[in-house]
Amino acid sequence: MKKLIAIVSIAAFMIACNDSATKTETVNTDSTKTDTTKVDSLVQSIPDTVKIPMNKAKVLVDSVQNKMDNAADKIKEGADKTKK
Repeated sequence: MKKLIAIVSIAAFMIACNDSATKTETVNTDSTKTDTTKVDSLVQSIPDTVKIPMNKAKVLVDSVQNKMDNAADKIKEGADKTKK
């Protein structure tokens, strides 16, 4: 009987202390207003600044692709020679 009372009291204590379901968060949207003109100008300037590095990266990727293709061809030629 003492164990039952202890278990019930511990369970009641845990239920009473667990108040995470009653937490509410309030968001005050009136006090924070953003200036959309600055955001719009930033969004419009991003593609211009990204195009140049992307074009350079494309050239590098293409040259690496060509070198890897050449290396694969050389390896294939070497494998064909070893088969003979």
